[in-house]
Amino acid sequence: MKLAIKIDIDTLKGYLEGLPRLLEILKAHNVKASIFFSMGPDNSGKALRRIFRKGFITKMLRTKAPTSYGLKTLFYGTLLPAPMIVPANPSLLLRAIDEGHDCGLHSWDHVYWQDKLPSFTREMIREEFRKAIDLYSQITGNPPKSCAAPGWQVTAESLRVQDELAFDYCSDVRGFAPFIPEIDGQTFTTPQVPSTLPTMDEVLGLVPAEKLNAYYWGLMHEGLNVHTIHTEMEGGRMAGTFSEFLDLCRDNNVEFLTLREALAQSTLITSRVEAGYLPGRAGTLAVQVKD
Repeated sequence: MKLAIKIDIDTLKGYLEGLPRLLEILKAHNVKASIFFSMGPDNSGKALRRIFRKGFITKMLRTKAPTSYGLKTLFYGTLLPAPMIVPANPSLLLRAIDEGHDCGLHSWDHVYWQDKLPSFTREMIREEFRKAIDLYSQITGNPPKSCAAPGWQVTAESLRVQDELAFDYCSDVRGFAPFIPEIDGQTFTTPQVPSTLPTMDEVLGLVPAEKLNAYYWGLMHEGLNVHTIHTEMEGGRMAGTFSEFLDLCRDNNVEFLTLREALAQSTLITSRVEAGYLPGRAGTLAVQVKD
């Protein structure tokens, strides 16, 4: 078994509090992860526009979102100004790179991308990437070479822009194996390394907290498993559970690798990407289709 840990940073709280905690856990287990940074404003309060999506309120209550994200986060961009995420402490991004993790972009404005991408023109997508790339490059001295779309939201236009930017890989999709994406008959060039396991916020409350690690272990299979975690959840109140999951994997001789390393070991197939539904999530997301 092989396991790649993918870490998404969505909020200021997750960046300032959850990321350092996860970096310590990863260091203690000698594990390198792929970490994707929301670079710009934390507009988490605007996510409440999703209240009319089927399953959104249920998910918020089931996962105890106010506890995980904090009340201030739930008002950023509405009743409270939207603070900038990475500029609040650029040293944390540099620390992740210095400690050998595979780092890339998650977004400029996470909520804006996740909720509005289908209405974006190609120029709007380019502008979102430009702002994030410029800030990342300014802080690190090098441009990012990978990205992971917020909420697994993609369009043909967003994949075209990623091809223009010549990323080494992206992780925008839920699926089963690394692949070259195709939408509506058009094949793109940037490889996708999809998430294969459900996220904790999709199963927490449906699976008791004390049984989560046994649940995840039951989903693991031979070959590559990609587990997306969040600094607000596994880097917050569920940090102990995540640390114990790494122990379980180590005890059972699971090989850890980054998404970049997983791609290097993979024989790529071509797969269609479609909008689909997954249990525990509100709304659609990009899914790799098995033909």
